[in-house]
Amino acid sequence: ERPFRCQDCGRRLSRHSNLIAHRRIHTGDLPYKCLDCGNRYRVRSSLRQHQKMHTGERPYRCEECGKTFRHRSTLTIHQRVHSGEKPYKCPECDKSFTNSSGLVRH
Repeated sequence: ERPFRCQDCGRRLSRHSNLIAHRRIHTGDLPYKCLDCGNRYRVRSSLRQHQKMHTGERPYRCEECGKTFRHRSTLTIHQRVHSGEKPYKCPECDKSFTNSSGLVRH
């Protein structure tokens, strides 16, 4: 159920806090500021992810090769190198890709 509706675009969201964050797209409000470089973010979680760049934190480790990553999503894409998985398929030819950006570029 998505009871919270954006008055600007009509998008419906499941939580009031998500609606508040979504509204910032329309208002341009970026309330979360990195104290190291001044970059600003719409949601606190984006600031936290960004701050890993400054701290060098790379908490996600590939069990196959030991390579580490700042973001879980980057680890997931990397693991496809080992598994051979290519879930993004071109609808017009037989070519497949490990991530969506590869398909878009194609």
